[in-house]
Amino acid sequence: MEGQEAPDFELDSTLGRVKLSSFRGKKVVLYFFPRASTPGCTRELERFNELYEKFKQHNAEVLGVSVDSINAQKKFAQAHSAKFPLLSDPEKKVVLSYGVLSERGTSAQRVTFIIDESGKVVKVLRNLKKAEDHADQALEVITELAK
Repeated sequence: MEGQEAPDFELDSTLGRVKLSSFRGKKVVLYFFPRASTPGCTRELERFNELYEKFKQHNAEVLGVSVDSINAQKKFAQAHSAKFPLLSDPEKKVVLSYGVLSERGTSAQRVTFIIDESGKVVKVLRNLKKAEDHADQALEVITELAK
């Protein structure tokens, strides 16, 4: 996946319809998470929230995706004052196109894709020890790209 164009998609989000290609000209941190309102996903969302302004300073947008319903995403976003959109992929089309469907096929794996301004995947973060490490490592990659 690294070095390839990120598959485009359009999904409902907590902030309206979101189309990935509409972010061309910006870096995108596209993170997939297993389930809204669970402990690990909550820590991950909170850490992305804490670092959100730093991402913005580097011309980067953050998008969180899971297979949860849009209503579940809205409750999760509202409960934790999400500063960025959470996207709903109940049909698992985007999860499948990024190859991050869980082994049981019921949720997304915890995987983060860093996409450059031209829409190319420059880094994929998988198998990190803590859910919240995805935000920190994504920011490191974004910071390096800005140099």
